[in-house]
Amino acid sequence: MQRRALATARRPMFRAGVRDCGPMTIGISAWGLVAGVAMAKSGMGVPLAILMSILVSAGTSQVAALPLIASDAPMWVVCATVACVNLRFLVFSYQYRPYFAHLPRGKRVFLSYFMGDTIFAMFLRRYPEPRREPGQLDYFWGAAVVNYGAWQVAVITGIVAGAAIPPEWGIGFAGTMALLALACSQLRSPSTWVAAFVAACAAVAAYALPLRLNIVVAISAAVAVGVLAQHARPASSR
Repeated sequence: MQRRALATARRPMFRAGVRDCGPMTIGISAWGLVAGVAMAKSGMGVPLAILMSILVSAGTSQVAALPLIASDAPMWVVCATVACVNLRFLVFSYQYRPYFAHLPRGKRVFLSYFMGDTIFAMFLRRYPEPRREPGQLDYFWGAAVVNYGAWQVAVITGIVAGAAIPPEWGIGFAGTMALLALACSQLRSPSTWVAAFVAACAAVAAYALPLRLNIVVAISAAVAVGVLAQHARPASSR
């Protein structure tokens, strides 16, 4: 396994994934520190907080679940909230399907654990056409190693040193800006601009929904617009 990992690390596309995802570690680390500090100040013990970070490995859902855990909400409410916030990964996995559908099911399940917003954006920017190409898996792993490593190191640092990093510093804004930059880099056609605008309007309009369901509404609206645009394009070309 060690020899296989070293061989993969020497491949050009693995290094390309590391190189492309490297600049994003600043925002990822800032966001991870905020999530770690929030977890430390929620009353969770350090071992339990670290275990949650490893099991969940998703900043938005971790932060969404913390107020519920601190208020002794029922476990089903916490799980439902995390599931709703993480529904976007269904969209991610559907987008990954043309690239990785040929892999064994066990390997695809393992890959799904490392899917993240940053990796998804970087991967689709590198491979905008939904077809298999050599080196795609290596590129994914290169980006995943950087993204996952930076995230877990930052979260655990925030958990351990939570009392020393006040949330008033607002360092999570760097993570938000990094994700915003990634999202803007994907706006390459009128249909993507329309989908982004519809998603933003839907998220704001549904902000009052509980359990952060406005995120689900925004994703659904954007996907619906994308599907309609995809079906309308052949008709217009005729």
